[in-house]
Amino acid sequence: MDYHDSEWGVPEHDPRALYEKLVLDGFQAGLSWITILRKRDSFRAAFDNFAPEKIARYGSRDINRLLKNEGIVRSRAKIEAAIRGAKLWLEIEEKEPGGFHDLIWKHVDGKPKQNRFRQRTQIPAQTEMSEDLARELKQRGFNFCGPVIVYAFAQAVGMVNDHVTTCFRHDECEKLAGKKR
Repeated sequence: MDYHDSEWGVPEHDPRALYEKLVLDGFQAGLSWITILRKRDSFRAAFDNFAPEKIARYGSRDINRLLKNEGIVRSRAKIEAAIRGAKLWLEIEEKEPGGFHDLIWKHVDGKPKQNRFRQRTQIPAQTEMSEDLARELKQRGFNFCGPVIVYAFAQAVGMVNDHVTTCFRHDECEKLAGKKR
């Protein structure tokens, strides 16, 4: 509830926070989001608070340390994807105007899409936007970023406002979307 009431759907513009949420959504693949939320503090501790500069330098010792950490999801493929993603994030931040933020947000023309669903059953699992973003991320070398995961990420970081219109957060997130960053 707290996550829904304070974080989900709030437009996120901090590139490091965007990296963290993309990684966590990747770890969520095949699991419930509540599982990841319950482990989020352990993930942050295990992954140096999701500092891409540190994670990009992880080697086999770090991978083995993470595989033994019962506080996180211990999937070698997902751990290696997070490390690879950190390296790619650094490359994007260094070489591309607007960095990781603009890479992500250009898929919604830089502003959150305000959906007006009345019922949760109307909310899609993926959209053309998430398919395009997933394709771009995969072409760049990211893993665990299919269109469903990417749509969940877009919802989490407020690229799309998928709070139903009867939810008090819908209007609040819509107002937050209108603020300048």
